[in-house]
Formats: sequence, structure tokens, C-alpha cells
Amino acid sequence: MKTCHRFTSIKSGFEQDVRVLRGHAKRHQGSASAKTSTTTAASLKRNMARALNRHLERCPECG
Repeated sequence: MKTCHRFTSIKSGFEQDVRVLRGHAKRHQGSASAKTSTTTAASLKRNMARALNRHLERCPECG
């Protein structure tokens, strides 16, 4: 599937945020902030999927 540069930038932005949150959770295992980071990372993955699907529906280049 060929995608446009906007799709790539949306995806990379979300993936960077998820990596940061997971890295924090790994460094601070067992703490309350680690649990929050893990939950937030999972939520961001769902939001990324929603955003990318919405983009695919509306983008004439990707869709």
C-alpha cells in the first residue's frame, strides 16, 4: 500500500510518543508513574489507529 508523507508523519509522531512512554515505564518499573505511562502508551496506540484510519478515509492520495 502506497501512502503519502502526511500518513508517515502522523505515524512517526505517535510511534515516537509511544516509545518514550514505554521507555519511561521500563526504567521506572513498579512505580505509579510507570503504570500511568503504560496505560497512556496503550491509549496512544488506539488513538494512532483511529487517526491513521481517518486519514486513509479522507486522503485522496492514500485512500
